[in-house]
Amino acid sequence: MVIVESMNEATRYAPPPHPNFVPMRPHLLLPLIFTCSLLSSQAQDRGFGLGIMIGDPTGLSGKVWTGGDRAFDFGLAWGPWHSGYLHMHADMLFHNMGLIPVSSGRLPLYYGPGLRMRAWGRGGYWDRGRYYDHDGSRVTLGIRFPVGLAYIFDGAPVDVFLEVAPTLDLVPATYLNFDAGFGVRYYFN
Repeated sequence: MVIVESMNEATRYAPPPHPNFVPMRPHLLLPLIFTCSLLSSQAQDRGFGLGIMIGDPTGLSGKVWTGGDRAFDFGLAWGPWHSGYLHMHADMLFHNMGLIPVSSGRLPLYYGPGLRMRAWGRGGYWDRGRYYDHDGSRVTLGIRFPVGLAYIFDGAPVDVFLEVAPTLDLVPATYLNFDAGFGVRYYFN
């Protein structure tokens, strides 16, 4: 709890509690995947994919394949924790397609370097494990190294991914933290 003082009075301020998100229901995701698989029969290891990611952060996820095992991905999202923040990232990803054999589709392990920016508006920001009340805005810039698994369906323009991204903030100060999320993307070829 933080005490905020103004010229006339002192008031108690507590940062908002963590939001209580309803858990994702698999029975809602499966019809979406099935419908998308009927729309196209192209593989999704090429072209441009756009979808959603859920976790920290939550928002839009995109991926552009540049070669057989390389892609750029990006995110434009909202960080629901720590008083909320705008999150943007871009990564260069390398995929190891044959590491984990599966009976249908492919399950590559991916990894690669990237950049991340987070921005808080008025009201406060989260830094180094503490909440700070602040009247202005705050921006952090850092490098990240996502590691994840992406399930690529056979004959469907959809992939599902799970990733963790250790991130080293460099500006305005050095601090290590993590992004993590689950997502799905539809590919337009």
